[in-house]
Amino acid sequence: MNRERKIETEEVDAVTPPPRARVAETAAETFGRKKDYLAGFLAGEKADEPAGGAGSDLQASVVDVLKSIYDPEIPVDIYELGLIYGVDISEDGDATVTMTLTTPHCPVAESLPNEVELRVLSVPGIRDAVVNLVWDPPWDPSKMSDEARLELGML
Repeated sequence: MNRERKIETEEVDAVTPPPRARVAETAAETFGRKKDYLAGFLAGEKADEPAGGAGSDLQASVVDVLKSIYDPEIPVDIYELGLIYGVDISEDGDATVTMTLTTPHCPVAESLPNEVELRVLSVPGIRDAVVNLVWDPPWDPSKMSDEARLELGML
């Protein structure tokens, strides 16, 4: 009962992230799912998805979605607040959002990056989204847009 337990630890320099799950386009056939006969009828004409790349309509759509996410403590969206450092869209429709938070001790530090990823994934034409949370350069009020400053009475 009073045996001494020995815990072994191993020190590593870095851990490779697990591969992101992807479902093949023929997944319905692979898993034996039958095609719904109403799917084509109810879907109607499929609009052309915007092409990716810097300065594209797809990137503008992602920025519009980011402008709909508000900081819970400040009545300004995260884009105008200056929390978004970069939005990169590949030609395949993969989005990479580089963002920060107002402070590392922000109460939404765990939930806000996940919300950003989910909202970006909801944009038509986005195949995959990755949110990189960075702390360098640190956020400060100078990163806010003039609209955000005006909303907060700082102009």
